[in-house]
Amino acid sequence: MQEIRLTPTSYIVLGLLELAGESTPYGLKQLVAGSVGYFWTLQHAQLYTEPERLATAGYVKETREEGGRRRRLYAITAEGRRALDDWRTGTTTELAELREPALLKLFFGADPKALAAAQIPANRARLAEYEQIRDSMPDDVPPGPRQALEMGIRFERAAIAFWEELAG
Repeated sequence: MQEIRLTPTSYIVLGLLELAGESTPYGLKQLVAGSVGYFWTLQHAQLYTEPERLATAGYVKETREEGGRRRRLYAITAEGRRALDDWRTGTTTELAELREPALLKLFFGADPKALAAAQIPANRARLAEYEQIRDSMPDDVPPGPRQALEMGIRFERAAIAFWEELAG
């Protein structure tokens, strides 16, 4: 086992493996797309390299399918659970980085009304998507994903109000 520095991507992989039980890198990519991918951007290639890196350090175990494509399957280990628990219990004072292309354009002098005309329907569509996810969410989904989704809903509502104000 080698000592490695755990990154946000590490914790995403560990957390998703904890939820899924076992997954291939492709499965992790699908899990990200339907969950944390809504609020945390990462390159899909990382979901292929990070599990291997975590396996080398003992945070996950790797097995291979017996037949067929012999895909790699990863599962979280006791060491991985301890690391994930330690990370979850720690607080943070880091704030979100708002990487909004329309705000960047607005900052550099783009027409606010034109931007608003495009942003309002885009934010409304995302809000509708979030609300549909919330409304179809099974009762056994833990509080964490529900709360993160609620933050996304509130963000979209605030964004819509902001752009509607600029649309005047």
